[in-house]
Amino acid sequence: MDPTQPAPPTSNISVRRGEPLVVIEHVDKHYGELHVLNDINTVVNRGEVVVVIGPSGSGKSTLCRAINRLETIDSGSISIDGERLPEEGAALAKLRADVGMVFQSFNLFAHKTVLENVTLAPIKVKRMSRKAAESEAMVLLERVGVANQAKKLPAQLSGGQQQRVAIARSLAMNPKLILMDEPTSALDPEMINEVLDVMVGLAKDGMTMIVVTHEMGFARKAADRVLFMADGRIVEESTPAVFFDHPTSDRAKDFLSKILDH
Repeated sequence: MDPTQPAPPTSNISVRRGEPLVVIEHVDKHYGELHVLNDINTVVNRGEVVVVIGPSGSGKSTLCRAINRLETIDSGSISIDGERLPEEGAALAKLRADVGMVFQSFNLFAHKTVLENVTLAPIKVKRMSRKAAESEAMVLLERVGVANQAKKLPAQLSGGQQQRVAIARSLAMNPKLILMDEPTSALDPEMINEVLDVMVGLAKDGMTMIVVTHEMGFARKAADRVLFMADGRIVEESTPAVFFDHPTSDRAKDFLSKILDH
């Protein structure tokens, strides 16, 4: 799909701050008999923050992971910056360098220091000098509030600190897009806000982000758009104000009544 063309009519999304960066068209995915992604259509524009919410098993994480091909799809297409997702090889490696990923479980290298975790990809993939990579890494670690932990191993950090290191690591490749799959769900409650604050800061800076989360406060505060998924489908897609205050589907109303009353 030509990225200069309007979004496909099925997505019904107006361009906000930039041209389409991620275009998802008619994507299907099965796990055996389970139809985990069912005709998914949406567009994420450059500089936009899209929060994906919904009940467990609705396909949120699968969709997030399909965007950088950690999960394959059965049919349909996903394009990033005008190019269809490559199947494998060097083109896929380049795509993953352009798309940052922050996981629920941090996925830091346990035997490497915080600084080494953040500099590894720029040195190995982008062929940066160690000195330049370390200089940039320290700026990023300062940005996420853990520069004073640079020489420690991940196990010496709290969960919130480790997740902030993981965010810095994803930023080190200067990605076009960051995917976040439940970035706070493994954290103790008192650590969640320190990670959400970093995420809100990234949103304000104009980073394009797709965030799968149960944190409704973040969705209200930082999202340009909310995708509500259930049973493998996008059931609703609207601004946070419209979704939280005036959901249109019974499925969304039921979901919100359960989570917002507690």
